[in-house]
Amino acid sequence: MSINFRSFGFQVLAGMVAGLLLGLLARSLGPGADGDLNGLSVALKTVGGIFVQLLKAIVAPLVFAAIVASIANLRALDNAARLAGRTLLWFAITALIAVVIGLAVGLLIQPGLSAKGAPLPAGHVGSVGGWLDFLKGLVPDNALGLSGSTKISDEGKATTTLSFNVLQLLVISIAVGLATLKLGERADPFLAFIRSMLAVVRTLLGWIIRLTPIGSAALIGTAVATYGWTALAQLGAFAGAVYLGLAIIILGVYPLLLILNGINPLRFFSIAWPAIQLGFVSRSSVGTLPVTESVTEQMGVEKAYAAFAIPLAATTKMDGCASIYPAIAAIFVASFYGIPLHGIDYALIVIVSVIGSAATAGLTGATVMLTLTLSTLGLPLEGAGLLLAIDPILDMGRTAVNVAGQVLVATVVAKQEGLLEKGPLDGGALETPVPA
Repeated sequence: MSINFRSFGFQVLAGMVAGLLLGLLARSLGPGADGDLNGLSVALKTVGGIFVQLLKAIVAPLVFAAIVASIANLRALDNAARLAGRTLLWFAITALIAVVIGLAVGLLIQPGLSAKGAPLPAGHVGSVGGWLDFLKGLVPDNALGLSGSTKISDEGKATTTLSFNVLQLLVISIAVGLATLKLGERADPFLAFIRSMLAVVRTLLGWIIRLTPIGSAALIGTAVATYGWTALAQLGAFAGAVYLGLAIIILGVYPLLLILNGINPLRFFSIAWPAIQLGFVSRSSVGTLPVTESVTEQMGVEKAYAAFAIPLAATTKMDGCASIYPAIAAIFVASFYGIPLHGIDYALIVIVSVIGSAATAGLTGATVMLTLTLSTLGLPLEGAGLLLAIDPILDMGRTAVNVAGQVLVATVVAKQEGLLEKGPLDGGALETPVPA
């Protein structure tokens, strides 16, 4: 079998391997002359940071335009309310399955016991989630969903930054989208602008995604150079438990759900692979959105429904970040600190995972969802800091499962509602979507 060295997938894989090697080299070089990071480490950190900043910059206009346009697309569908309800129901069903598996894996492996007492590297938890904060966070502070934060450095220097609260932006977008539905034809000029805006933003995102091989190399290299194998090995049991849970979902649960709905899993994953792969290396469901929507349409899902389901799923459907990860992490933290969990605690983990997944809305990471779970259970929030050392590595697998689940729900609901046209899932030719 020949290898297409120009293919996007090969370039991403080559970037990951290069990042691993560069990270090991940077680690071996040691600190720089001034005792700080050496030149290679600085370069890797800078390039990776720029790539993440570019993705962050595109999130706000992409989420707003995609959600508003997707809700407006419901006008083209019959039984739109039932479709939306069934989509959300499947979000909850798959989240419930995922969190139960996460609890089972965590209880079986007990990853916190192997690390108990070890001098684990602790990070600073930049954001903390609580139910009151979550509920208040649903109400936008302003029309743009902007929020500010001030950080104090070790030298006492204060830095204030502005960022978009994606959860608030999601609420604003849904409200605007529903308003366009109510106005009907009077909203057509506004919707024409939104759709044009969405096309422009997707083109910009396509250019950013083209940089993924470079960005993934820098991000992986930074993780290896910063923590090394010793620190990462201390959390090996936890990482292994998380990836075992993710593997059970993507290799066991999802294929079973597809088979039960008369869908060939091999064909499904052949089509969905470009989106899953991009989610893995970019660690961003939102950044992967155009490719995810493209592969969903290639499944044969009606375009109008795909345009509704995928943008919504990209911001709220998180089986990896909101179900598997917080379940295993809560068990890890409880074991590490010697705090027993009881039946009611496990029930709370299930409730938080099924209901609170919108708290993970954003670009990368699941720290808010983790701290929301820990605070609900009354567990030490310092436990979240212990897990930050390997979060980039875990976030790759979590996001890949997120993306796979987003495509799966849209495909299954389309099949049940008769919105799945004949195409590649029935044995037709496959097309490989690439960034625009």
